[in-house]
Amino acid sequence: MGSGSSVNANYKYSLPKSENAFKAAVLIQQWYRRYVARLEMRRRCTWRIFQSIEYACEQDQIKLHNFFSYLMDHFTPSSSKERDFISRMFVSGESFKEAELEKYCDYESVEVPDSYTGPRLSFPLLPDHATALLEAFKQKQQLHARYVLNLLHETRKHLKQLPNISHVSTCYSEEVTVCGDLHGQLDDLFLIFYKNGLPSPAKSYVFNGDFVDRGKQSLEILIILFTFLLIYPKEVHLNRGNHEDHMVNLRYGFTKEVMQKYKVHGKKILKMIQNVFCWLPLATLIDQKVLVLHGGISDTTDLDMLGKIQRNKPQPSPAPSVANRLEFSRWVRQTVQEQIEWCRRLVDVSESEPEELTYSSMVSLTDAEEPCRTRQEEWKQILDILWSDPMPQEGCRVNTVRGGGCYFGPDVTGKILEKYNLQFLIRSHECKQEGYEFCHNRKVMTIFSASNYYEIGSNRGAYVKLGPDLVPHFVQYQANKTAHTLTMTQRISRVEESAFRALREKLFAHTSALISAFKAYDKDDTGRITLSNWATAVESVLRLGLPWRMLRPQLVRSTADGLLEYKSWLDDLAMEQRSQEHIQSSLLEVIYRNRSNLETIFRIIDRDHSGLISFDEFHQTWKLFSAHMNIELTDDGINDLVRSIDFNKDGNIDFNEFLEAFRLVKQAQ
Repeated sequence: MGSGSSVNANYKYSLPKSENAFKAAVLIQQWYRRYVARLEMRRRCTWRIFQSIEYACEQDQIKLHNFFSYLMDHFTPSSSKERDFISRMFVSGESFKEAELEKYCDYESVEVPDSYTGPRLSFPLLPDHATALLEAFKQKQQLHARYVLNLLHETRKHLKQLPNISHVSTCYSEEVTVCGDLHGQLDDLFLIFYKNGLPSPAKSYVFNGDFVDRGKQSLEILIILFTFLLIYPKEVHLNRGNHEDHMVNLRYGFTKEVMQKYKVHGKKILKMIQNVFCWLPLATLIDQKVLVLHGGISDTTDLDMLGKIQRNKPQPSPAPSVANRLEFSRWVRQTVQEQIEWCRRLVDVSESEPEELTYSSMVSLTDAEEPCRTRQEEWKQILDILWSDPMPQEGCRVNTVRGGGCYFGPDVTGKILEKYNLQFLIRSHECKQEGYEFCHNRKVMTIFSASNYYEIGSNRGAYVKLGPDLVPHFVQYQANKTAHTLTMTQRISRVEESAFRALREKLFAHTSALISAFKAYDKDDTGRITLSNWATAVESVLRLGLPWRMLRPQLVRSTADGLLEYKSWLDDLAMEQRSQEHIQSSLLEVIYRNRSNLETIFRIIDRDHSGLISFDEFHQTWKLFSAHMNIELTDDGINDLVRSIDFNKDGNIDFNEFLEAFRLVKQAQ
């Protein structure tokens, strides 16, 4: 009996201990869940910032392209000299005549010195050539320009024989591997080959566009992919992406990369690459059941039309539906007016009364111009598959975020799959945190192969393998060793810091517009506004679609009464940027806001990609812009401007001097 009493006492004593332990476990669990939820919220906000800024930049690029295309079509030169200049500015690789391109890019005229110790190519290519290239690039060696031009020449010959839509069958290989955007990140390609194996008769690959730009080794990626394409033409397939475009390359780094690596023959290499890009296929069909394309589809996507388009021909600038003349004319007027106003703001020119645009000044779409309508319809087909993104809502609407293509819903996906008897779509074009993502009831798969795209630790890369059963198997990876050593908290903090730094630069670049927007809510000029008004004003200026209330603690401090001191906040932004560049604040704002556009303009003018433009080119450019911006600049005035910005008096203008021209014009207003 004594023993039984002891057990009961111990049992009663242990109950409170168990309850306390259980409560403690619940509290720890609740704390951890809140902690993880906060991290996830920070991650999503960071992701939104990066994507919003990236897509806004792409929107600017398309608008700039539209503006230049309009100038090319509608500017009336006063002399043949001006017409030649404009043609040089806007002509692209595909416009070269066959014989002219062959003569201009003649690889046989390029000699390889005896001192060259890098890899060598001979045609037809063999697998050993590919492995030698891989090893050479790992050792940071460079392929000689002669071999690069020869490779591009052979690649172009091969691509010209291919259809617009490639066909791949799993019957002839164990599996097909689909890779998404690489964006010049060679380490990701090396890791894919290390994990999955090199292309071979038993291992087919589809590379789904955007091989170049942003990363520093875009050219090496092209050389490797083109080499494997020629060695295994039935097993390696390349789709065109929206970055396989010479105008986009001017903005996002590929043009600059080529000219830095090949200072003597870079211009020839670029011209050949431009032409090769024009011949890249538009999509790939796997077993007639899986459609692989870079961006997406629209409610007007027609695979039969895509299969017949002359994909190498110059295309008109992106336009909306051209079903009727009034709609198209309205679009032209709006696009051109936006660009004219952008250029006016660029040099801070006050708006003058716009000249009334008549139908005679528009692009006519009469029955007599049926070929023009057909070209617009064809280009819309290409634009949609290169630029579009899926959305969860039903329907199809214009992709205003990117400025090109559309947003397509699950109903649009369903109709396309049913019409062409497909199982699902594979697309790329969007960075995903895990490297891949399903949507539309697993009927649309996004695959993105550039890991650490925004910042180290921002995302994984991935590729997908399909066997005869067409069941997708994903492989994820991190190509950067540092990313493996970071904890989740460290990774999110690092990426978050980079995102907010980019966002603060964006905010600073719009300081003047923000002050005007804030003052609309601050009638008494106190320098303080409410959080709600601050968020509304910032969104009205930047139009990034970000959750500004949630981001506020990372951007601006609030006072004890909950108001935000916007004047001191903007002063702090200015101090942060001025610490990096010692330029007057108002002028620095202009440069920050327009630098990317200005650099694109500079590279368009700099046709030989030397990093310099001549006085004559600068003179003609300013005549072109002044004619469409209502800026009264005489020839003598332009000449004075040229001399004033040629600081080193070498008779040419480099990019920094080019920027100075816009500062001087702003100061003169």
